[in-house]
Amino acid sequence: LTRGRQIMEALFPGLEAELIDADAAVLDMGADVEWLNPFGWGVRFPSGFMALSFSRYILDWLVHRRLCQFDNVRVLELSYVTCLLTNARQTAVTGVRMRQRDLDNLEQVQHKELSADLVIDASGYSSQAAKWFQEIGYEPPEETKITTSMGYASRLFEIPADFKEDWKGVYIQAAPPERTTMGVLYPIENNRWLVGVCATAPNRPTRNETDFLEALKKQPSPHIYDVVKGAKPVTDIGIYYPPGNRLRHYERLDRFPQGFIALGDSVCSFTPIYGQGITVAALGVVLLQQCLKETDLAELPHRFHKELAKVNATPWIAATSQDAKYPSIEGLEQPPSPIEKAIGWYMDQLLQLTTKEPQVMLVLFNVFHMAQPSCSLFQPSIVWQVIRQLLTRLVS
Repeated sequence: LTRGRQIMEALFPGLEAELIDADAAVLDMGADVEWLNPFGWGVRFPSGFMALSFSRYILDWLVHRRLCQFDNVRVLELSYVTCLLTNARQTAVTGVRMRQRDLDNLEQVQHKELSADLVIDASGYSSQAAKWFQEIGYEPPEETKITTSMGYASRLFEIPADFKEDWKGVYIQAAPPERTTMGVLYPIENNRWLVGVCATAPNRPTRNETDFLEALKKQPSPHIYDVVKGAKPVTDIGIYYPPGNRLRHYERLDRFPQGFIALGDSVCSFTPIYGQGITVAALGVVLLQQCLKETDLAELPHRFHKELAKVNATPWIAATSQDAKYPSIEGLEQPPSPIEKAIGWYMDQLLQLTTKEPQVMLVLFNVFHMAQPSCSLFQPSIVWQVIRQLLTRLVS
């Protein structure tokens, strides 16, 4: 998302130019993308709201290369943390124990200890910190898990030389609870399309080629199917069944060891459909940077995780409130509150307006991409358009 890209550009100046040099596609989200939402096609217009589209590995490689240029950063390859080290009283984490394979002889394994003033768990959704906490005498954080059992199938295609549509990308949004499938097509580097379909259990997509094309054909618009059916595939079909949204509540722990924090997907991870993961992790990095400047290391874990919970709250609610519309939802402790229902109703009004009002769509782009706060959706000019739409509907 745009906010995540802005943060990464601040941390690694020139990164955006490097992505473009690596052939990332540059899209005007208003002019270049056909967006079918539950209420119709979003209005097309030159929005000036630009986004980059590219394969994930390019970003990973460019960031890795930048990090390796710092003299005070050392990358330990083929090294796996197995547990936390602590002081004698187990009040502070003092490092990690690792299992390390030899680069020249992968069969040779060494066990090493690495001391540290601060250990940051950025190992993602599969973080083992809960187990490590128990091993050193601490309660693991509570977990909230919410899933719709969404499955994804994706494939790369070569963009045909005779492709002449007036769009570059297509986003066919799901419309739960009635329709729980979606389709996407975006251009990426090397003159390729990334094409994906999503559906919830029990109809999650598979690697079957016929089923993949059939899923595209059954979308409420033929946009993607019509151009893909004759295009040349350049990869096999990949599938992914993500575990859903998970939030680890470190902020609720009564006891917390000094010298340890968790960050990114290790704390808060989302269903990929909303594209929030990297941006939310980047917001956590900005928070950590601020806390390190203002907080003593002894107080850092408590303050950081209290503040991180606030950072994660809005995107978590945004994702899970949308997931709550799916019949396959699991893990939702209670139905949406009246306030959440009211916000959901208001968002539906805005989506309806995107089929004819460029200004509303532009504000939504900025909020969805976390470039503007959600309160922007309630500015007087937007609220007035919602009221006018309701009045028009009543009169007709």
